[in-house]
Amino acid sequence: MIARRAIVAVAGAAALSLAMAGCGAAGNDAGKAAGGKTEVRMLVNITPNLTDKWWNELVAPFEAANPDIDVKIMAPVGKNVKESMPQLLASGDVPDVVQSLLPTKDLVPELVDLSAYEWAKSAPLASQNTFDGKYYIAGIGTQLQSIFFYNKKAFADAGIKNVPVTMDEFDADLQKLKDAGWMPLQTGGDWFTKLLPEIAGLPSIVAKNPQWYQDMSAGKVTFSQTYTDTLNLYASWVKKGYVPADAVGVKYSDAEQQFLAGKTAIYPMGSWFSAAEAKSDGKTEVGVFASPGQAGVTNPKMGSGLASPYMLMKAGKHQDAAAKLVEYLVTDKASVTNQLQVDGNFRDGFEYPMNDLAKELQKINAETPAADFIPVADGFGDMTLPSGYGAEFNTQMQGILTGGPVSTATKNMDSWFDNNR
Repeated sequence: MIARRAIVAVAGAAALSLAMAGCGAAGNDAGKAAGGKTEVRMLVNITPNLTDKWWNELVAPFEAANPDIDVKIMAPVGKNVKESMPQLLASGDVPDVVQSLLPTKDLVPELVDLSAYEWAKSAPLASQNTFDGKYYIAGIGTQLQSIFFYNKKAFADAGIKNVPVTMDEFDADLQKLKDAGWMPLQTGGDWFTKLLPEIAGLPSIVAKNPQWYQDMSAGKVTFSQTYTDTLNLYASWVKKGYVPADAVGVKYSDAEQQFLAGKTAIYPMGSWFSAAEAKSDGKTEVGVFASPGQAGVTNPKMGSGLASPYMLMKAGKHQDAAAKLVEYLVTDKASVTNQLQVDGNFRDGFEYPMNDLAKELQKINAETPAADFIPVADGFGDMTLPSGYGAEFNTQMQGILTGGPVSTATKNMDSWFDNNR
């Protein structure tokens, strides 16, 4: 049986600074665990699925195969890893490995260039996450994000025999669902308000202009030029009553439960929802389809996220051992499969026990060309928008959700870009 070790809490910057001042600089043996082992410290997010016990069990086979290395799991001191990184960097108490963050222009100088490692260059979404052609991160799979989950009974009630493949068909299906007595779309006022317009629009916007992220950041195109048609469509859905009247007050967890309870017909959400669906009572039979293309777009892109990304820190004391750990985490069949399954993520060629919904998602993932995966929210790698874009977009979409004019949202977004480039 795998012994459960205590998880290491990340200390605050001030306390760490005092400790360093009192003890002096660490010597060559810093980071050595009991018995002279090399201690590799890995900062990870702790979630209901990714518990400290799960993380320790994940790395246990690696430790067994490498008895000279002890992996110490570190929990964030704040809400998540992202919140913890600034104070860790300021304090100088930097872990060897960091999980769940994507490299940014500000963070890249702190990261080890992984370009010499073939396992990093061949990892999922590796090329999309490069900065100036260099690889700084390796992940285990993809999170599909340009997708709609749907209630199969609702579609049958509305006489919809096939999922829509164009946005015109999708729009018409929403009316059919309403006519059949269904609330067509589930959205909310939490962080995920932006998902509905983003899923509806971004795959086609980037299909039309593959350099959209770079052009937006450089000011070559504006938000209003590229997103107005999508937001007009989104506003029409709100006006026609295709979303719950109280949507702006609906929290993420409540929206999920309303859809699973069969109260709404379509739920725009990332592939991680499949993990929640698998744990439900199964009374609502759920299907999924990729976001349809807008007029003139036959090859809409697939918004995606990199599942469980790992990066190595330059300030880490044991880079070689850390690289060995990350190689194991992103290439070992059992390790990768375990990580994919726990959060409902996908990778072509890696399968785990799946229900019908997960198999549909795996099929979408396998059929999406690698070059067609695109980022969402603030973006990643060279395909990046100014930091904070996702939060501002979410705020403006809530304005439309409460009946605000599209012109106000696009004007505010144009101004935000002007002030944040």
